[in-house]
Amino acid sequence: MSAKRVSASQGGSDRRKKKYRSDGTPVWGKRYIDGPGVWVTCVKGKEKQAVGELYELLGGLASELWPEVQERDDDDSGAEEEELSIEAQIASEVSAMKRPKNEQRFTNCQTNTPCVVFISCKLPVDPVKLVTTHMNNVEATGVTHTRYSLRFSPVVASCVTNLPEIQALCRTVFEPFFGDAVGQKFKYKIELRIRNHTTIGRTDLIEAIAKCVPEGHTVDLDDPELSILVEVFKSVCGVSVVSDYHKLKKFNVVEIANARASENTDSSAQRIE
Repeated sequence: MSAKRVSASQGGSDRRKKKYRSDGTPVWGKRYIDGPGVWVTCVKGKEKQAVGELYELLGGLASELWPEVQERDDDDSGAEEEELSIEAQIASEVSAMKRPKNEQRFTNCQTNTPCVVFISCKLPVDPVKLVTTHMNNVEATGVTHTRYSLRFSPVVASCVTNLPEIQALCRTVFEPFFGDAVGQKFKYKIELRIRNHTTIGRTDLIEAIAKCVPEGHTVDLDDPELSILVEVFKSVCGVSVVSDYHKLKKFNVVEIANARASENTDSSAQRIE
């Protein structure tokens, strides 16, 4: 074997070397679908329409919850331009034209799977706050604001679907809820949804996630205070912790709206009687 081949072989070996955390667990490669974001189930064949209405819905909610702040006031910029030379003013205008006005907060990630879409989001957007706000709005008004989107599942972060990565992610996500609650014990339930993945069994995955919950907190399958949402899609796993998940019909906007309409019908019937 020539020296060039040996060098190329060694170089390829170096590129294939795994990276490791401080605790010795491997860090796997990047995913095409990446969190934080929101998984949404939709009507079959209407995935593109669902993405369009989700951009409008989530963008509007995000603008209300996290208003965008202009970098500087127009009057201030005008005063500064008066002090600049003509060349500097031209350079400043060219730079302003090249700079995007608003960074895109939401991005559709291709799933190539019927009935499911994933919308990733950027800071300062919090997907859990975003989704729970929408669910509470639907519960209060009975209006879904969407035609094709059904169930929303927020994830605050994602990782490659293997047990060491998932457990490392869960410990990080769980800390603000379970670790910081000194003297407070919660009842919780793991809500696991698996799509297009057969490598890790459902039981093994639930047991691995449960080990990441600090001691003292108990499982309650009927009336949990906190729900651990775990979304597994192909080689990606997303995790979040939410409250009122069952009260809000597992974040299904159609069921929430129907329940609201049923309540209104019952109250109208009572008034008629």
